[in-house]
Amino acid sequence: MEQTGPNMHSYEECIRDFSIDVPEFFNFGFDVIDRWATTDRNKLAMIWVDQKGNERKYSFRDIKNLSNQAANILLKYGIMKGDRVMLLLPRVPEWWIFAVALIKLGAVYCPCPTMLTSKDILYRINAGHFKMIVSNLDNSSKIDEIADQCPTLATKFLTDGELDGWASFPYELLYPAPVSHASVSMPSSRRTRSTDPMLIYFTSGTTGEPKMVLHNNAHPLGHKVTAELWQDLRPNDLHLTLSDTGWAKCGWGKIFGQWIAGACLFVYDIKGKFNATEILPVLEKYEITTFCAPPTIYRMLILADLKKFDLRELRHCVSAGEPLNPEVIRVWREGTGLSIYEGYGQTETVCAVASFPCMECRPGSMGKPSPGWVVELHDEEGHMVGQGEEGRIAIRLDPKPVGLIVEYIDNPEANSESFKDGYYYTGDKAYQDSDGYLWFVGRDDDVIKSSGYRIGPFEVESALLEHPAVQESAVVGSPDTIRGLVVKAFIVLKPGFEPSESLAKEIKAHARRTTAPYKYPRVIEFVTELPKTISGKIKRNVLREQEMKKASQNGEK
Repeated sequence: MEQTGPNMHSYEECIRDFSIDVPEFFNFGFDVIDRWATTDRNKLAMIWVDQKGNERKYSFRDIKNLSNQAANILLKYGIMKGDRVMLLLPRVPEWWIFAVALIKLGAVYCPCPTMLTSKDILYRINAGHFKMIVSNLDNSSKIDEIADQCPTLATKFLTDGELDGWASFPYELLYPAPVSHASVSMPSSRRTRSTDPMLIYFTSGTTGEPKMVLHNNAHPLGHKVTAELWQDLRPNDLHLTLSDTGWAKCGWGKIFGQWIAGACLFVYDIKGKFNATEILPVLEKYEITTFCAPPTIYRMLILADLKKFDLRELRHCVSAGEPLNPEVIRVWREGTGLSIYEGYGQTETVCAVASFPCMECRPGSMGKPSPGWVVELHDEEGHMVGQGEEGRIAIRLDPKPVGLIVEYIDNPEANSESFKDGYYYTGDKAYQDSDGYLWFVGRDDDVIKSSGYRIGPFEVESALLEHPAVQESAVVGSPDTIRGLVVKAFIVLKPGFEPSESLAKEIKAHARRTTAPYKYPRVIEFVTELPKTISGKIKRNVLREQEMKKASQNGEK
């Protein structure tokens, strides 16, 4: 049975009363980790488990001491306040140890996914002028391949072994003598202000090179909204967010707001082949209480018989990254008794819009603006649109919400495009209903204009997903000599279904009945997989460009 937690009694009350105190000086490492370690030396901070069942547990005091050891070693290698360090590590405890250590030092750390290629790493190191990269043996060869092309890269640091040309965490800990885990020396001149830079993310970028998103030391405080309100976390919760350490989603669900709330992280270390349904016995065995996963994972989980698993301890489920289709929410609720509460935000934000536990959960809706975030919908001229009208999502900057991007580094064009007339424009479009709920339409460049109609791909994809044969879909505009563009759907079928012309006709007819007739896909192409960013979002731009190229080759305009 679903429960509404004490963190948000009513939406209206929380909007009125909720606020985040941002002090002049703030450091997540000292003011959160070390404070919990002092308050309760046995308080559990993390349960780490790999796919073989190996398990490690860490208290906040462990994280404090280990991060101090790491920070002292980093000081030895010349890492000082303001230096930029890249973290290229999988879901291993060392990621958290070094992230906290770098924050304590006032360094600026940049998490990156381990699936990056050498070319990706080369671009990022040189674009961000990184001084050090912290990685492991599995990824060292990719870094060695390009290190001599990175003039600012002074140190390569291994967390799990020794290699020529690399500094070694195990070596520094054991030889010639153990490094003290005493508190890191932090003179007043090196204390971190809330406004000091702390974190760089590279956006996944469906077009062009990734942009560098800068967040300051107040950013973790912004995630109080994410964890305490949207995820409904309490000090005794065990929370699992499925996310790679290199994504901004890790900041949403695997470190900041969760540890501020005093909850324990459950880290499931996924390497190699992964079947989403292996998560279900993990939820059952460890009695996970709160769970966050991207829509891709939920779409796979509902293929299993959910009622076979004892998920009585699971009380709250959320999803973010891209809109979640109502059909997935329906099947999940039937199998678990729980709704999935959606949250909206970006690499540039914390949770800016959400379906909160105290609200009616309306499947397919983003929810309502988070406390502290004034969200409006604007037309192309910057004027507010009317109820039910599609508009650009705009976040008011006065006052600036805690956790919002500081700037795009070295990218004045991106800054001028996103920050205009006292607003931050997300690049997404939505409409608002009469009850104040926001409904996602799509990215600015995802909207399809066909025969004079404007069609958001998400609504069509949601309709397609209700067909029993459809596992995933992506909808784009495909050039057409008469209509300009027609709606085309790329569909991944569920196991047991085979592509056929008759099945395509059946799916088209289903979509036409389910959504407005002008929105149904005129063309269907069955595929085995959809192109996705490294964070799991569907890359519709790749499919769009593919269609444009085909049309050009066929002589269509």
